Amino acid sequence: QVQLVESGGGLVQPGGSLTLSCAASGPIFRVNSMGWYRQAPGNERELVASMNSDENTIYGNSVKGRFTISRDFAKNTVTLQMNSLKPEDTAVYYCNAGLQCACGPAGHFWGKGTRVTVST
Repeated sequence: QVQLVESGGGLVQPGGSLTLSCAASGPIFRVNSMGWYRQAPGNERELVASMNSDENTIYGNSVKGRFTISRDFAKNTVTLQMNSLKPEDTAVYYCNAGLQCACGPAGHFWGKGTRVTVST
């Protein structure tokens, strides 16, 4: 089965940096898009950043200029470099991948999430 495993969350002070990583594994034929979403308490899950197979990127308005997404297409990994972190960036961050696999129809898969807390 396909698995997305995130790493790199934690506690950081405002203005600090953090790097999140996600690796997709399993019977994957093709990964079309990989990206990150986040959900803060009481809020809906929102897009943080995403990159498709053509390396086109989309960023949420609140993170533009501070966060950078990158992918290793050979390893099916995605990384989110987060700089100038703010308390409002506090959330659970979820890795998402749109892919085709030997496990059924093409679709989007989710990791279990990694918590990021920005606080003094």
